[in-house]
Amino acid sequence: MKKAARCSCLGGLLLGAIALTAPLPARTGTPSLFSPDSGEFRILVSGQQAGKEEFDIGPNGGDWLAHGSAEVQTPTGVTRVRGTLDLHSDGTPARYEWSSQGAKKASAVVSFSGSTATIVLHVEGMRPYTQQFTFPSPRVAILDNNLYDQYGILARLYDWDRKGVQTFAVLVPQELTPGSVTVELVGSQEVNGKKLDELQVKTADLEVDLYLDGRRLVRIVSPSANAEILRE
Repeated sequence: MKKAARCSCLGGLLLGAIALTAPLPARTGTPSLFSPDSGEFRILVSGQQAGKEEFDIGPNGGDWLAHGSAEVQTPTGVTRVRGTLDLHSDGTPARYEWSSQGAKKASAVVSFSGSTATIVLHVEGMRPYTQQFTFPSPRVAILDNNLYDQYGILARLYDWDRKGVQTFAVLVPQELTPGSVTVELVGSQEVNGKKLDELQVKTADLEVDLYLDGRRLVRIVSPSANAEILRE
């Protein structure tokens, strides 16, 4: 197993490289996993607002396009992050672009070809940098820093009929970090008088709880980071 690397996002995950075990459905003739959605998340740390994210997902021809735009308060000031993810209807990523403006400006394009991801990174004051990662399957979940709508996409990749523990290969593009997470449906919880489904996203070192109204992500809790992300 490759050594895990820590993601710098709030409630970030320690990601280790483990083979993908979640099933990959055939693309042709398969109904989409996704449906149009949009909204805003508040990012809270120790009960205090530390940022926000606006997001939307919708059809783009035969594919789906997910946009996220976040502003997060950091020790060096406000960091603004944007991400655009192009997905096939079965959840396989086709292309991902991100940009970050804060202490430094950076951007990258991630192109997927089969099970290979090619990242071209641009950082202010540095030469462009290219890196490739090869995964055990083309079906890779993107979980980038401070773009929490992508956990909603991960919840869509979960096979709700099969249930149980499912393992997904993931990529954290801003960290140039491949890895994996396990996702498990642990049942229903009552939150503020409403019954929500709870998914636990785990690594060996960290746990993040996702709360969903149907398939709609409404809350994320990272106990170890004392962080909570709430849908407005």
